[in-house]
Amino acid sequence: MRTLRVVLPAVVILAWLTLAAVGGPFFGRISEVASNDQSTYLPRSAEATQVSELRDDFLGEATGRPAIVVVERDGGLTDDDLAWTQDLADRLADLDGVDQVSPPIPSDDGEAAELVASTSGEVDETVAAMREASDDDRPEGLGVWVTGPAGFTADLVEAFAGIDGFLLVVAFSAVFLILLVVYRSPLLPIVVLATALIALTGAIVAVWWLAKVGAIDVNSQVQGILFILVIGAATDYSLLYIARYREALRDHESRWDATRLALRRSVAPIVASGGTVMAGLLCMLLSELNSNRALGPVAAVGIVFALAATLTLLPATMLAIGRAAFWPRRPKYGDPQPDFTAPDAKGFWPGVARLVSRHARAVWLVTTGALLAAGLGIVVLDADGVPQSDVILGQSDGRDGQRVIGEHFPAGAGSPALVVGADDDLTALADAARDVEGVSDVVAVSSNSPTGTMPAGTDAPPFPIPTLVPLEPTVVDGQVMLQATLEDAPDSDAAEQAVLDLRDAVRAIDPDALVGGYTATMLDSDAASIHDRTVIIPLVLAVILVILMLLLRSILAPILLVASVIVSFAAALGVASLVFLAFGSPGADPAVPLYGFVFLVALGIDYNIFLMTRVREEAAHLGTRPGILRGLTVTGGVITSAGIVLAATFAALAVIPVLFLVQIAFIVAFGVLLDTLVVRSLLIPALSYDIGPAIWWPSKLWRDERAGRGGADAPQHSHGRDAAHGRHASEASDPLV
Repeated sequence: MRTLRVVLPAVVILAWLTLAAVGGPFFGRISEVASNDQSTYLPRSAEATQVSELRDDFLGEATGRPAIVVVERDGGLTDDDLAWTQDLADRLADLDGVDQVSPPIPSDDGEAAELVASTSGEVDETVAAMREASDDDRPEGLGVWVTGPAGFTADLVEAFAGIDGFLLVVAFSAVFLILLVVYRSPLLPIVVLATALIALTGAIVAVWWLAKVGAIDVNSQVQGILFILVIGAATDYSLLYIARYREALRDHESRWDATRLALRRSVAPIVASGGTVMAGLLCMLLSELNSNRALGPVAAVGIVFALAATLTLLPATMLAIGRAAFWPRRPKYGDPQPDFTAPDAKGFWPGVARLVSRHARAVWLVTTGALLAAGLGIVVLDADGVPQSDVILGQSDGRDGQRVIGEHFPAGAGSPALVVGADDDLTALADAARDVEGVSDVVAVSSNSPTGTMPAGTDAPPFPIPTLVPLEPTVVDGQVMLQATLEDAPDSDAAEQAVLDLRDAVRAIDPDALVGGYTATMLDSDAASIHDRTVIIPLVLAVILVILMLLLRSILAPILLVASVIVSFAAALGVASLVFLAFGSPGADPAVPLYGFVFLVALGIDYNIFLMTRVREEAAHLGTRPGILRGLTVTGGVITSAGIVLAATFAALAVIPVLFLVQIAFIVAFGVLLDTLVVRSLLIPALSYDIGPAIWWPSKLWRDERAGRGGADAPQHSHGRDAAHGRHASEASDPLV
């Protein structure tokens, strides 16, 4: 047995260290299997996706995302400017990743010109090369920008560039400082963070291979959330285990016995919490939007590794280190467990418990009212989507270039809407499209030209080709593709309305006609996001409710717990809406409320699980009301610490200059603090205390207390620490009332 106690933890630690050594290099490689192309976020059934898949057949080699190089000089372009622009077009055409480049297209006012290029391969690298080439021998005073869909994608990739390094440094630094303050021990924070980092390494390896074989999709947004989720969850679960281990070290001299006891008492709430998070996240698999659907399995993999590391690596490490891990405040065998429920108990949590016991109804009514009032801020939330140009915070060459295009050209130039319809209806489709308000011009697509050709039967000059190019439209399976240049910026509300009107107009000619392109992709993405939050939010609630009922063996308590988290989420979203409005936010992506809800409900319910499983344990031998007070006091410090750590971890997402992640960072961080400091500390204990034993209805615990068989009359042997330190049945009475 002694050999087993040495060999088993050694094998566990060695296995995890081996995984860390093998998986370390994957931190820098996950971008190999990630994609930030917005068109890949859509389901295959989406109209924009269908058009995107047909695009290759019509455009031949010119299938990549378009990049637009725009040059501008106040007062008008000079001959030298135009000559340099033509030379730039020739140099861009020679770059790897640039398929075709149009000739310079001057604006009507003579102050700007643009080049339309088709890109392929690694778009961020291609755009970076184009921007570098645009700086070579540039005439003084001439402004040059690389924009368009490819330019915006490159800016997005650059915004996510710090996700492998800076994000982790900020997150780990914040967690380390908090743990140092909580434990006042130099070693414990290192043990906890090492557990989280190794868990994250394992998750990254698993996600990399799953993405490599095509089982899941990954993008930088999901990648960032994976990092934060694993760090936060592993730290939370570690805090709960360490709290139980500290208690066990006071009751057992043997570290092995203390480890067994700590595991036995912490496995159920930790697994239940992790299972709840995974179940909530896996509901995302029913999402229409690929980016939402990708989050489910990726995050679930992360939680699996967080659970595995917390329940194997951490106990093995703490067993090996023993009481020294808590230095300089080592728990000693035989020390009495602190009785926070004693009438003269000092400290914050005994004070909270006394407040709850004396004014339970007032406490839960006031806190509920305050949360509901905060939730009224939701009325100012605009979560119908934001322009692509506003997604990136800070400097963006793509955004600046789009502004210049809008000043001198139809703002949608270079990012046209694509119409696919019957070849026999070519002229009618072109005329119908041209009559749509917000459409500047329409040309038919030819695989021999990156910019198209004039539709048959029309006298309108093709745009953006400066001179008529006599090319034949490409016909594929009896269909043609039209490019409709939009008057407004492709990511604007006006452009989206034009695409909606365009779809109606062309379907009046050909019921099977499809409209795609950059704007249509954004439009369909927003529609899919709205659908997802309508379907997934009720499903997440139902799944979590069932899990809680199984865990607590009650109906009433789970309903109240879920209701409390809903109110907490509404308050967090309401406050966030007011903050976004105050800081001039352009709105929010439709997925923001969905992500915020899934994380806050799944993670927020964790703290209620930690609390109520301990309350149920204490209620079995103390009675419900004393059990509530004891459960609140003994878990108060650890759960609050866990909440602060998780809030700080999610807040670290704000270092990535992407609007979506900054908004998620605030909503989740603020919401977790609400759940920890208000809902779990005041609302749930006070409401449960006011209801009393009926909170467990219809479980055996409720029936026993109702029949007078629970509480102080229950056997004491189930809590060895109480018997060992002389707890008597008379102490089961509520000392705080």
